[in-house]
Amino acid sequence: MRALPHRRASRALRVSLLIALLATLAAASATAGRPVLADDTTVRVFIFAGQSNMVGSDSKVADIQRFPPFAGLEAPQPSVKFAYCLGREEKTTSDGWEPLHPVNNTVGPELSFAATLTKAIKAPIAIIKVAAGGTHLGGDWNPDEPTGFAMYPLALQTVREALAEFDEQGISYKLEGFMWHQGENDMFEADYMQHYGRNLKNFLACWRRDLNAPDLRFYIGELCTKTIWGMDLRPRMYAISLGQKEVTDSDPLADYVPTSHVGVEIGGGVGLHYHYGTLGQLEHGVNYAQAYLKNLGQQPPASAPLEPWPYPKGSSIKLFVLAGHRNMEGERAFVQNLAEQESGAALLKPNPSIAFTYNLAGGYRTSQGWEALAPTGLYDTFGPELSFGRSLQQHDVPHIAIAKFTHSGSQIIDWTPAGSEAVSRNLYPAFIAFVRETVADLEAKGHPVELEGIFYHVGENDMSWGPFRTGAPERVMALVSQSRRDLARPSLRWFVSQQPPTDDPAVNSIDVTAHLEEAFAADPLVVHIKAFDLPPQEKKLVIDTRGIVWLGERLAQAYLAFP
Repeated sequence: MRALPHRRASRALRVSLLIALLATLAAASATAGRPVLADDTTVRVFIFAGQSNMVGSDSKVADIQRFPPFAGLEAPQPSVKFAYCLGREEKTTSDGWEPLHPVNNTVGPELSFAATLTKAIKAPIAIIKVAAGGTHLGGDWNPDEPTGFAMYPLALQTVREALAEFDEQGISYKLEGFMWHQGENDMFEADYMQHYGRNLKNFLACWRRDLNAPDLRFYIGELCTKTIWGMDLRPRMYAISLGQKEVTDSDPLADYVPTSHVGVEIGGGVGLHYHYGTLGQLEHGVNYAQAYLKNLGQQPPASAPLEPWPYPKGSSIKLFVLAGHRNMEGERAFVQNLAEQESGAALLKPNPSIAFTYNLAGGYRTSQGWEALAPTGLYDTFGPELSFGRSLQQHDVPHIAIAKFTHSGSQIIDWTPAGSEAVSRNLYPAFIAFVRETVADLEAKGHPVELEGIFYHVGENDMSWGPFRTGAPERVMALVSQSRRDLARPSLRWFVSQQPPTDDPAVNSIDVTAHLEEAFAADPLVVHIKAFDLPPQEKKLVIDTRGIVWLGERLAQAYLAFP
């Protein structure tokens, strides 16, 4: 082959270099804005820090087996390295790096976080955890003037010592994320509460400085509004959330991680509690893992769209809207338990003859258009929609479509048109928009829509706290009345179900059932469903798998019996 003249060869070389450069720039552009795992051997290090709901207070390792999606997490995870310093006056510390395992018989979010991550990425992971209940960001965790238990210097020392051990062993590592869950105690100090955002911004900056990690990403966990503090200290909780969002909205390397929808421990007395407990901690860890994976560009697999469309062209569709709180969401109804029940396995199979759309946990999970009716819960859970749809079909109700809107971390006040001072928790506008858009979408497909009713399961937590129990009837009727006006459907039926209200001396003087009956009596288009003969339940407030199936059937019976 004849050699190219020098000038032509130079031009060819320049063209080749330009093509290579453009290819490199295109590849860089495709991955810009998200971290990429450059290799599968560098250890990804995550820091977990905060107060009691980061520690794992009021959780029990023995209870893990009660929640099928997390079975087995009571055992050590030998592939995950773990270093820790937990507690206040009496601290429990690791002996250097250990295999990840529960500490002091408690369940922390790191257990499910690690289990989720090790299934999603090949790189090894390590977790450093420093947490103590009842500690403040304004004081204990203050980087500049730590007071009390001086958590910031303690945590910094723990992290540095753990990383130094990697250095000594020649282990390559990368600080990958900082999971922070704290704020409840700052709301009891006016100055700390008012300046939570400012203090959190400084906290993040100091960690990045002191660890020489300017690009360290933070994951800020939402304070759980399902706890009693989410009710009786609503304005204070809201103030902390504003401070958190002030930081996550302005810092491109800080993410706000919703957690209000996770499970909460069921306490004694009226049943309300301050801590996530076992189930909530396990779900809490999954939330952090999913937030991290999202930043890697990994999304949970999308559900399949409903194909083919099951309704004849131009046919009228009967639309049923299901709405409510933790039991309408299906907090403790697990698909694994459903499979063990008689005729339960059939409900696990997608039903392509019923179109289903949903908005769960205040928008944390939403459908992409219409799907076949099937379990769609956040943690292998499901709601009463499965047995509700089956019961309607068994009674030959034609052309059924179901739309579901829930937020298990809400109270009835969040659903009212007026809402509360915690403006970001107001659900009414989003709920009405969801119903409108659902109807409009069916009409756009050429179907007349019969909105058969809204099936609302009243707030379980509202039944356990006196002020909210007193206000429940008025708030439900405000929701009913305004929804009819805003949807331009004055004859819209509401089916309001109520499980047995909390039986406790602290609230028994408020006969909420009688007050609801009185409020509904004046409206013939409101059906009060007293779901008082549920299958026996282990816990207050929450309904288990068998009970959720029963509830769906009970809702269908109420509809079928309506004249």
